[in-house]
Amino acid sequence: MDGLSNDLFLELSSPAAAAQYGPRPLPLFLQLLQRETAPDPDRRSAAMAGLRRLQTHARPAPMVPAATIVSAGGARLLDYGGEGHPVVFVPSLINPASILDLSPDASLLRWLAGRGVRPLLVDWGQPDDLGLDLAGHVERRLLPLLEGLGAAPTLAGYCLGGTLAIAAAALRPVRALALIATPWDFAGYADGGRDSIDRLWSIGRPAAEAVGRVPMELLQAGFWQLDPAAVVAKYAWFGTAPPGPTIDRFVAVEDWANAGAPLTLPAGRDLFERLFAGNDTARGQWQVGGRPIDPAAIDVPVLNILSTADRITPAAAAAPVGRILRLDLGHVGMIVGSRARAALWEPLADWLSRPHVSD
Repeated sequence: MDGLSNDLFLELSSPAAAAQYGPRPLPLFLQLLQRETAPDPDRRSAAMAGLRRLQTHARPAPMVPAATIVSAGGARLLDYGGEGHPVVFVPSLINPASILDLSPDASLLRWLAGRGVRPLLVDWGQPDDLGLDLAGHVERRLLPLLEGLGAAPTLAGYCLGGTLAIAAAALRPVRALALIATPWDFAGYADGGRDSIDRLWSIGRPAAEAVGRVPMELLQAGFWQLDPAAVVAKYAWFGTAPPGPTIDRFVAVEDWANAGAPLTLPAGRDLFERLFAGNDTARGQWQVGGRPIDPAAIDVPVLNILSTADRITPAAAAAPVGRILRLDLGHVGMIVGSRARAALWEPLADWLSRPHVSD
């Protein structure tokens, strides 16, 4: 590969490296890096230094998991304590739920538990029913978890989890609904990004159909296509960034982003074909429990948090409902970044404590 030494390329793309920390799939990342830095060898070298640093950085002990209080198939509802009314956080099916409980100094859920909220987290787990589409995840996983509580909770959905939370709120009583970086109108994505994702699915679909799952690596590569320059830039920055808490948090986020269970094939088809390509949600064509889902028909308080700097869920892709809180943070930065507490955690806690939500 031009500008990349053979020895270093072989080291980073070997089976041993693939089993280590770092972007997955590594060969596709290296191709992206080669393409994006073709005119700038110095930038490529900086990103490669960042990759090597990520692979060798020391990791702390994992967070102690919260207790499971309800299960539905392979999904669990985790209790983070607190004394307020229950707020069920619904994460995306893509990547682990742990982004909401990333580390001792970057855990939205543990922070909320000390501020009059009882946060609960849906952990989707490993796919145990390969026939579940997106609607099935709501009907046969999320709704049974909520029913196991015995009382109507507030729902707080993040990313694709917010899309699923909208459906749950349309089908069962809830006190309120918070949406965080939730995609609904997929026409809000730039045409180039949607086209890239469509091409990726065209290439990856035969393999996914052969194994009956959509591997995390395919989904991760799809996210890279939304802003490949930013993917290279963060690794170039990391290669020379000084040690400290920011570095440790970057490593934790990257480990989270490069982990996660595969999607079931029906859920993957829904994501790529019905949402990104067909925009069924915004067109009123997405049905759950035999009913078309309309966010505007949900008659409870709604807080809709979106960001003008989010490339994973552009602000234009949000459902046009509820009280809007606009941020200027990235998709993950709004949850665990250095400004997340002031920009998102505190306004969310304030909204959850208001009488029309908590009473």
